[in-house]
Amino acid sequence: MFSRINRIKFSAWRQPRAILWAATGVIALGFLIALEMAARHYTGQPGPITNQAREVIFAPKPGPLYGGMALMMVVLTWRQRFIAAGAAIGIDIVFVLVRWAVDAEVPEGHFFGNGALWVMLGCAVIAVTRRTGRERALLLKGVGLGLLLVAGRKTGDTWLLITSKTRTEVLDPYVATADHALGNPSWLAGRILEATAPIGTHLLDWVYAELAVAAIVVAVYQLRHVAVERRFPRHHLVRTFLVIGLLGPAVYMIFPVVGPIFAYGPGTSGTGGVEWAVANLWPDTPPSITTPHPVPYDGLTPRNCMPSLHTAWALAIFIHSRGSSRILRFAGTFWLVATLGATLGFGYHYGVDLIAGVVFALTVEAALRSYDRGWDRSGMQLVAYGTTVFAALLVSYRYLPMEMAENPWLFGPLLILAMASVIYGYIRTTQRWEPKAAPAPQPEPRPELV
Repeated sequence: MFSRINRIKFSAWRQPRAILWAATGVIALGFLIALEMAARHYTGQPGPITNQAREVIFAPKPGPLYGGMALMMVVLTWRQRFIAAGAAIGIDIVFVLVRWAVDAEVPEGHFFGNGALWVMLGCAVIAVTRRTGRERALLLKGVGLGLLLVAGRKTGDTWLLITSKTRTEVLDPYVATADHALGNPSWLAGRILEATAPIGTHLLDWVYAELAVAAIVVAVYQLRHVAVERRFPRHHLVRTFLVIGLLGPAVYMIFPVVGPIFAYGPGTSGTGGVEWAVANLWPDTPPSITTPHPVPYDGLTPRNCMPSLHTAWALAIFIHSRGSSRILRFAGTFWLVATLGATLGFGYHYGVDLIAGVVFALTVEAALRSYDRGWDRSGMQLVAYGTTVFAALLVSYRYLPMEMAENPWLFGPLLILAMASVIYGYIRTTQRWEPKAAPAPQPEPRPELV
């Protein structure tokens, strides 16, 4: 009798969650299909679904695929992990030998990676055909987590391509004018980085490029007990990382900005150029204060500055590394500081981009944590406040840049204060959410000592 009641309760608990997972899957699939259609319409190139399907056979970029497989393996036992890793490497060796035998041309850095994708797809087949109940659900969640990381990378690349094709004009003069309120930090950081070359430039370039690797390391540490506990924690870094990458490009479409090295310099990575720049000033001479206006730019450079998602992701890594080991806490701090230096020093972002990125990341993190623990007044207030501050920043950059540049003594502190208020609100609110430690039990007094 009691076992039957427990089964009824368990099924009733599972039904809403199953509906939620099914709805999430349908929405995600619909979004990918819409993005695929938009990519073909606006750019004439395949979107994330086609590109991902091609990598079953054609040479892919290995980093995202092996990173996704590493996340998937948190649900496996150590024996299963060794088997999965060995199978992925073996499949890749076969692919590399076949490509070498037929003298197939492959893009630079795309020599292997198919094996990781085949292993993830194989684990999905095993989950459906050889597992049942909670074991099937756990393995499918692991596979889904790994494939989400890969799909997120493909989706981001497609978003960036769409921004470059659909936003023919950029708003860099507005942001550069507003940046006078902060003292043009990108120009200062650019000169400092040039003075530290080549050591400083190589180090920060590596940190900037390997941000996803740092995120995977922290995420795997957070999920290290999944295989033993047979369940995922309620909140972890991967969710925050993916949501930031999903929502951020929508702001790119509203506020297209290419960055100082493109709008005020020679460009980089084969895009931009002096012929597209407002003036060739970066990083030696800050731009003068003049009335801003939209300017045309090339159809290749992504409009991916506002907000700075590298800042948002690095801050998310910092936040989620706080509960880790001492080494990871130090690494999270280093990655945040180095990423901020790289985004400014390489001319990829303005100072106001970073402030918007911090507010954006904390708002997303607060929303996800509020959703996990159940929405209450403090969570809704924090998310509403962060959203309001973020919107106010964008509006001020667009419509008050001249006032900000002409009154830096007023607007500079206001920008820092607005960001600091969101940081303070996040820390204060989330500290109240943390479970309070139980007081240590006191020893009972012994009769002979009373």
